[in-house]
Amino acid sequence: MAYSIELADRIRGYLAIIPNLKVEEKRMFSGLAFLVNDKMCINVSGENLMCRFDPNLLEELAEKRGFLPMIMKGKQMAGYCYVEPIGFNRKEDFGFWLNLCLDFNDQAKSSK
Repeated sequence: MAYSIELADRIRGYLAIIPNLKVEEKRMFSGLAFLVNDKMCINVSGENLMCRFDPNLLEELAEKRGFLPMIMKGKQMAGYCYVEPIGFNRKEDFGFWLNLCLDFNDQAKSSK
């Protein structure tokens, strides 16, 4: 599956203005992953965002516009979701989802 170049550019621009972030881009999950400080943080999957967040926030986030659970092998992945464009097209919504992922990044375990 191809991923949205425009959405990837939008994420790059957002991350570029935040000081002290080490950002690496890597093809993962049939899309483009943005690793922050050596940990997967946010991805572009097709036209959607794929977000990594504190699993304790699932109930609250599931109510957000554009939220889709991330299902792999028939199971919902704890701490991951997709967000359709309707949920992040507005600047403030886009910032919400990226900040959510960045806030969790310090607590997230590295896959290394």
